[in-house]
Amino acid sequence: MEVVCWKDQQLFLLDQTKLPHQTNYISCARYQDVANAIYLLQVRGAPAIGVAAAYGYALAAFNYQEGIGLSLEHFLQQAARELLATRTTAVNLRWALNQMNEVFLSLQGKTITQIRDGLLDAAYQIHEKEMELEKNMASWGASLIPPKAHILTYCNTGALATAGWGTALGIIRTAHDQGKEIHVYVPETRPVLQGARLTAWELQKAGVPYTLITDNMMGYVFLHEGVDLVLVGADRIVANGDFANKIGTYSLAVLAQYHHSPFYVAAPFSTIDMEMTAGKEIPIEMRDPREVREIQGHPVSVRDCQVLNPSFDMTPHHLVTAIITEQGIYKPPFDKSLNSFHEDGVDK
Repeated sequence: MEVVCWKDQQLFLLDQTKLPHQTNYISCARYQDVANAIYLLQVRGAPAIGVAAAYGYALAAFNYQEGIGLSLEHFLQQAARELLATRTTAVNLRWALNQMNEVFLSLQGKTITQIRDGLLDAAYQIHEKEMELEKNMASWGASLIPPKAHILTYCNTGALATAGWGTALGIIRTAHDQGKEIHVYVPETRPVLQGARLTAWELQKAGVPYTLITDNMMGYVFLHEGVDLVLVGADRIVANGDFANKIGTYSLAVLAQYHHSPFYVAAPFSTIDMEMTAGKEIPIEMRDPREVREIQGHPVSVRDCQVLNPSFDMTPHHLVTAIITEQGIYKPPFDKSLNSFHEDGVDK
């Protein structure tokens, strides 16, 4: 099922807030529609919002009309700012917009039609490259999974969160396709239940055995069921290996260390922000209190009670066993292995 699709000068996005019970697509005729869909989590997951933002930038060029008081360059800069402001933690969003801006600068002097076509082609290329690298990442990551494994994952890191295959969940799917005997424990992932609604749905469709648990059952699963490894995604990884991921990941990493379970992080190299040296520099997005007070619009708490709702937390690098990217497997010390990056796919 396509998460992001361009057709007839519009972007269509699979509305993930309606899954698993409804399969609806949102039609985005303006770049502002794309920005709104990203903010409302109708499209979500660091790689997927990067791809959506790239198309949103191209869509802005199609939206542009002469005589509005702005040059095309200034109009695209405005669109990029609005798209970037939707989610502050995931670095893929900024990366994709920077890529699109570089393409625009290379098209200076072209006609408006040539610029629009060039930007749309660039968005297609970002989308296709993302799919290719996800398959490479899955191949690297599957090599770390033993023939029989109980795996604990978190949030949703599959096709819905990416360009079509997945990061952490893509690795699980690949290992399953290789014939490995895998059982996945899926925490529901409050407050908006990406695990219960999305990961369970993807695993069900892929035929991968799984068990849905509430978030506060993770310690029980480690102690009584056994966890051979933990495999999660990331929204931003910094130079020393600290990373931001869905709120609750830090608690999971602490449990994994206590129970001596390997803790792996899977993300494309574009998720690594080498401009930041430590996790404390990562901006953490604070979201609407209603996400905690309600479940899909149904109140579950005291009306207007005070709420703390960070969308992400930061996990320190010393809790991470390895970082898996499309280029290879990076091991501690990360400040050395990540900085020695070469595009040769060699295990670091």
